[in-house]
Amino acid sequence: MLLLALDTATPAVTVALHDGTSVIASSSQVDARRHGELLLPAVDRVLAEAGLKLDAVTGIVVGVGPGPYTGLRVGLMTAETFGLVLGVPVHGLCTLDGLAYAADGTGVEGPFVVATDARRKEVYWAQYDDPRTRASEPAVGAGALLYPDTFPDARAPEHVSAGALASLAAEKLAAGEELEAPRPLYLRRPDAQVPKNYKVVTPK
Repeated sequence: MLLLALDTATPAVTVALHDGTSVIASSSQVDARRHGELLLPAVDRVLAEAGLKLDAVTGIVVGVGPGPYTGLRVGLMTAETFGLVLGVPVHGLCTLDGLAYAADGTGVEGPFVVATDARRKEVYWAQYDDPRTRASEPAVGAGALLYPDTFPDARAPEHVSAGALASLAAEKLAAGEELEAPRPLYLRRPDAQVPKNYKVVTPK
């Protein structure tokens, strides 16, 4: 098994390679405006670090969000393209699940909430019974790191790690579990919309 994992659902552009046992190479850069130009160089970097070619990859893992429209689209389209070119399966994982999984071993016990910045003074969030078990569907609303008074026990990293996504995916695949389809979790409409009362002008 050689999984190429990537996620662009948060301001982080994160990529990792997982050999079925552990992460063998990873790269993360935080830049909310440059997902498109940072992702492919990051893939090249992790492959070079591992001394491998892209055609050695046996599966793609991609974070499906929730996240903003533009960032999610970059990661999902790249993952789908790699899957088509290589003829390998593309597996989706909730980005929040990757954050929860990364909390394992950090002293987090009992139920907890994972949240990422959704802008507009809101967060994307979900409740977890433990780092591997989500107890609620992902939602959008106010809370967690942006509102510590409301969620005083907020934990987990601010941005997801592709290494955590890859490790979680490898664990689930080894257990024979089905992963999600690589479809985006937007949870709300995009910021860019056609103005109301828009007048269509067609040539005569």
